[in-house]
Amino acid sequence: MKKYLSIILAAAMLAGAAPFAAAAYPDKPVSFVVPWPPGDLEDVLTRMIADEFQKMYDVAAAVVNKPGGGGGPFPGAMEVAMGPTDGSQIGSFPIAVPVVGPKVIDALTDDTFECIGIFLTYPFVIAAQKDAPYSTMEELAAYAKSNKVALGHFSPNAIPTKVTMALAQHMGFSYGSDAAFDALDCNTLASGDADVVNTTLQLVFPCLDKVNILASVTGKRIPVIPDTRTVGEIAPNLKLTLWNGLFVKQGTSQDVKDKVIAAAQAALKNDKAQKLAKDTGAEIYWMDATAAKAQIAADREAFKTVSELLK
Repeated sequence: MKKYLSIILAAAMLAGAAPFAAAAYPDKPVSFVVPWPPGDLEDVLTRMIADEFQKMYDVAAAVVNKPGGGGGPFPGAMEVAMGPTDGSQIGSFPIAVPVVGPKVIDALTDDTFECIGIFLTYPFVIAAQKDAPYSTMEELAAYAKSNKVALGHFSPNAIPTKVTMALAQHMGFSYGSDAAFDALDCNTLASGDADVVNTTLQLVFPCLDKVNILASVTGKRIPVIPDTRTVGEIAPNLKLTLWNGLFVKQGTSQDVKDKVIAAAQAALKNDKAQKLAKDTGAEIYWMDATAAKAQIAADREAFKTVSELLK
């Protein structure tokens, strides 16, 4: 009798313990935090990833935009940094968060986040009007030594802007003036508001036959302009690009990371993502966590060189 009572008691205890077992991830809505306004490449791609995540795991997933991610103060990154490690918040962050963030915000360190994959390189370029008296960076350098050249950019704190200015220093010249613009497109150059612009290729696509692309601020040459050298080809120690990746807070489980990665890889293979790459010149791919860690380490070293040149 005691034997049967023991069996019944053990079964009851197991039954009572079952409700306390950890639920499989994801068991609640997941937010993908983007530190930019809606509409740009990283936002569009992150929405594709969130949609795929929702489809794969049958749980609500949405993008939350927290503008201010270009050069700080990184409100989106801070939200994820102060959040839980349960995978309910996934950061979709640019290079500036792991490379610049720890230098300007005490609450962010090199180990605050883990990058689980990089998926986008923005097609940043240095461009000028076709009728400008220079068609290469070397010609621009020679011209700017005795003439004032105005540079247009999105922000003095943005990585591509810093690389563009550091390249000038490396080549022995400086821009006569520079200014930030909300839009840097064909009109900016045609109107003479800026002589040279640091912008994204898709913004000058409509007038590509009327501009010279002097260099691309990308890791590899952009396929639609294969003859245009990268900044890294001109000055290897300045090989920095504006990329975007997925980040989780340190301490997040491998199960969470694996499931987010699976959704991202599936989303990036779809026709919409590939069409976006073709239409904009963006590089859309998947770089795994190991390679991403090495990329960030290399970028931190390159950023030191950029910072030294800009002192």
